[in-house]
Amino acid sequence: MPSTLVPDFISTWFDSLEDASLAALAPDPATTAVFSTDMINGFVHFGPLSSDRVNKLAAPVASMFERCWQYGVKDFIISQDTHSPDTPEFASYPPHAIAGTEESRMIPELANLPFARNFMVIEKNSLHPAVNTRFDTWLANRSDLRTAIVVGNCTDLCVYQLAMHLRIWANARNIHGFEVIVPVDCVDTFDIPESPDAPAGSAHPAEFFHQTFLYHMASNGVRIVRTLA
Repeated sequence: MPSTLVPDFISTWFDSLEDASLAALAPDPATTAVFSTDMINGFVHFGPLSSDRVNKLAAPVASMFERCWQYGVKDFIISQDTHSPDTPEFASYPPHAIAGTEESRMIPELANLPFARNFMVIEKNSLHPAVNTRFDTWLANRSDLRTAIVVGNCTDLCVYQLAMHLRIWANARNIHGFEVIVPVDCVDTFDIPESPDAPAGSAHPAEFFHQTFLYHMASNGVRIVRTLA
């Protein structure tokens, strides 16, 4: 979707993205994992931070899970907000996804998949998947991992933190041939239009942040593709 806020060099890059295949980018399903972030009710279906754009991710993300499972991928790492009621993050965002609430639960589109018992759910209390969580312990035990497929929301927040952490984790260990892949049709962010009546700093033009952060990930070695089939 074009936006006058997106610089031409970014929109030109974005429009040039191509589809890719699992077989080409993830040749060995045994060394491939799907990493999902924040596909929970509180961002997808209801709650103060739910949005129409993120809601539309439910079907393509579930479809991606099914394609990967049928292809032979068995590792699905599910990072999701599960906040304590007093988290400092609520100074920046409305209270959301508090532990034990329906908002903090995985969306049924994923939870009801027949292979959901294979999911590794990692709860987080911040935008980052690995700060004070079990995430890096799992990575350390999967030294053979070579392909990480990242899906979820939001492009400029938790998706960015997840994809960049995986990319930096591999770079720091000199792991060559390690691919971090973000399919555009399986990530998105929320939209808050600019308004003269809104508080300063509250605008969040979705397409600007979506495309800009995808571009930044690509500039740092993350593979961005239109779709991954």
